[in-house]
Amino acid sequence: MSKNKTQPSKKQPRKNLWMQITVVVVLIAFVAYFILSNILVNNESKNNDLEKAVGNRTAYSFVKEGDLSFTNPKGDSIAQIEIEIADDDQQRQTGLMFRNKMGEYQGMLFIFDSEAPQAFWMHNTVLQLDIIYVNSKMEIVHIAKNAKPYDDKSLPSVKPAQYVVEVNAGYCDKIGIKEGDKIVWRRI
Repeated sequence: MSKNKTQPSKKQPRKNLWMQITVVVVLIAFVAYFILSNILVNNESKNNDLEKAVGNRTAYSFVKEGDLSFTNPKGDSIAQIEIEIADDDQQRQTGLMFRNKMGEYQGMLFIFDSEAPQAFWMHNTVLQLDIIYVNSKMEIVHIAKNAKPYDDKSLPSVKPAQYVVEVNAGYCDKIGIKEGDKIVWRRI
C-alpha cells in the first residue's frame, strides 16, 4: 500500500508573497497620494492668501498714484520719483512684498494717521531697499540704507515718523538724500 504524503505547495508561499507586495505597494501609493494632495492644497491656500494680501494690486507691477520730490532744507529740488501710495492697513502691511523689480525713479509712500515711532522689516520683500522715515513736518529723520531682502530684522525709525518712503537700495547715496532733507508729494 502506498501512502500519499502531502507535500507543501511551492506556489502557495509565492502567491502570499505577491499578495503582500501588492498590499504594500497599494498602501505606499495611498500614503503618497494623501501627502501630495495635502501639499497641493496647502500651496493653493498659500497662493490664495498671497492674492488676498496683495488685494487689488498686481503683485509684480508698479501703479503710479502720485509724485514725490526730495528737497534740501532750503526747498531746492534734489530729485523726483513716481510713487505708489500705501495709506490703509492692508496696503501698508503688503508694501513692496513679492515685487521682483521697481524702476530707478519709482518708490512707495506709506502714510500713517499720525506721527509715531515706526519700524519696517523686509519679510517677503525680494528687492533690496532704502527705507526713508519722514516726520509730520515732511523732514527726513532717518534712513535705513540697503535693507536686505527677506530679513525679518526690525528697522526702526529712531525718531517719530508719519511717512515712510521706500526706494531701491543705493538711491539715497546716488542722489545725495540725507537726514534733514524734506519730501513734497502729491496724489494724482
